[in-house]
Formats: sequence, C-alpha cells, structure tokens
Amino acid sequence: MATEPAGRGAAVPAESARTRVLHLAGSAETAFLADLSRLYAAGALAAAADGPYEHVVAWVEPGGGWRFPADLSREAVAAAPVVSRAKGLAVLASLEVDVALPQMFCRSGMTAYRSLLTDVLRVPTVGNTGDVMAIGAHKQRARAIVAAAGVAVPDGEVLRPGDVPTLAPPVVVKPVDADNSHGVTLVREPGEYDAALATAFEHAGPTQQVLVETYVELGREVRCGIVERRTDDGVELVCLPLEEYAVDPDTKPVRDAADKITRSDDDGTEGGGDLRLMAKDADHAWIVPLDDPAVPAVHELARRAHVALGCRDHSLVDVRIDPHGTPYFLEASLYCSFAPSSVVVMMAASAGVPLEALLADQVAAALARGA
Repeated sequence: MATEPAGRGAAVPAESARTRVLHLAGSAETAFLADLSRLYAAGALAAAADGPYEHVVAWVEPGGGWRFPADLSREAVAAAPVVSRAKGLAVLASLEVDVALPQMFCRSGMTAYRSLLTDVLRVPTVGNTGDVMAIGAHKQRARAIVAAAGVAVPDGEVLRPGDVPTLAPPVVVKPVDADNSHGVTLVREPGEYDAALATAFEHAGPTQQVLVETYVELGREVRCGIVERRTDDGVELVCLPLEEYAVDPDTKPVRDAADKITRSDDDGTEGGGDLRLMAKDADHAWIVPLDDPAVPAVHELARRAHVALGCRDHSLVDVRIDPHGTPYFLEASLYCSFAPSSVVVMMAASAGVPLEALLADQVAAALARGA
C-alpha cells in the first residue's frame, strides 16, 4: 500500500486523509483520578466523533499498565486487555498518531506522560508541556513566578511537617500540590491551625508541603481562560469571558472539594456511582458579562500569568477579587480536556467560539509546531 509522510515523520497510508488524534486518558495513580479523566475524555471523544479526525484511545491503569479500548465507556475500558508498560509503549509507537490530546489529571499524567509523548514518542501534543504543567501543579512555584511578573498574590509561606506557621489568621491552609480543593481549610483563629495543617498534610503529595496564604476577603472568586490565536503577526492571547463561582463571606468563604466533584448514588460498583461536576450548574457558576468592571484587571492578570508561566495554546487561572476590586492570583489550572463541560470550552462557547473550532485551531497549532 502506498504511503506518504505524516506530520511527525511516520509513514501512514496515503488513503488516510484524516488527522489521527490520540486521546490519552486514565491515571497511573488512583482510580478516582482515572474516573475523572474518563469523564472528561469521554465527553471530548463524543463531541469530536463527527469531526474531521480519526480517533484512537490509550488508557493508563492505576499502577502503570496500559489498555487500548475502542472508546471510553466503562464497558470498553474494562474489556480491553491490560498490557505492560513496555508493551504499551510499543503499541503507542505503532499507532502512528499525528497529534495527541493529553487528558490525564494525576501528577504523573500531567507531567511525565506529556513528556513521554513529546520527548520520547515525538508526537505533537496539544496544550502545555510537562515542565510547565509541573510548575502550575505546585502552587507555591506558580505564585512565585507570576509574582515576579508583577501579578498580585496573597502573602504566603510553605510549611513542612513540624514547621510552625508565622502568618496570623485569617489564612487559607492547603497542600501545595493537590487539586479539586482537597485539604483546603479557612483558619480564622490560631487554635484552628493544628487541625487545618493535619488535613492539608493528609492530602499533600510526596513533598509533604503545605501552603499557608493570607485570606483575601470577599469580594468575588472568578476564573479566567486564555487561548492562543495564530495570526500573520505571531501569537495573540485571547482572554475569554470570566466564570464566577458562588461564594459568600459568611456561608461559603472558600470553595472546597464538595463544590467541585461529587458522586451520584452508589451504583454497586467500586467507588460508588458516576462522578458529577458540581461547579457546572447555574447554582455554582456563571459567565460574567464582558462589560463587568472586574473584567479588564482580571484579563491583564491572566495575560501576565500566561506569559510568565511559559504557557502555550491555553491556560486557566483562579482569581480572588477583594472588596476594593483588586484581583489576586490564587493558582493555575493549565489543562483543557476539550469536553463540552471543560471550563475553557464553556468560556469559549460563551464568546461565540464552538468546541469544534477551538479544537481545530489548537490541533492545527500543535501540528504546525511539531514535536
């Protein structure tokens, strides 16, 4: 069969005119993060099913084994045989994909597996590099970098087991490297410190580091997404409409894990029922009108953070706005799953950019960039 060069130097059948997209999902670390990845990645796969791409799926099992299911339904994943890490890499190389969408949310998935795609398999990859993801995943490192670029951040300090905090309450205590607000506590009195630190260290990663930040009084809490647009003059940073979250100075001063992800009623399987994204309904989040007075300052903060962190394709930052209207960087979430429920996708849709156009633009950027 005649072949022609693919974008990354592999040979693919000449009859195949469609770009072959790899959806990398699962988790090498926990079943919860694997299920979260499956939730988003399945949405992306379904949304793109009728588009101009040919789709293949690679699934990473907790523990590091690989599966190559036909799709991302629970049944398809369970039916696909598990192969070793070495065999999985060989299968990946044989797939001859043109571009990859990394959709893993565990630490190794956001860092090492992204680097595996680009540095070892030489596959053009949508989104930020593994190195940039590692910085974004460490709250203190991200804070330090954006602060050096002139972005306002709350006062903070990093503690290890046995360290004594020096910041006077009110403060927010959280692991430096946990997602979805796990281990986050608002401390208003010194006597609350011990319990808050114990909770944060319980959710902290191998570094066993906890960030203590001065509490920024409400205010408002918003997220700002950026997507890059390629023009004849270079790369333009396009700030998307803000998404605001339901917080209240008395009843909900900080968002916690219960505000983000929950499970439906137990369906009898291990881990309970299906995951449900709490922050996607109108009671928890909404789009901010572009003429809102908070928008210009938050957009400027997001641009500075995007550049300072070395982002590409897209970025997302969490911002706390104090009662005087001053925005403070809280943390960065530098991924986009391209599911309809993904925050960046929802923001873009509210600006008139449908998922299909956003995905096409970012896939084209990755192909043009190469590995």
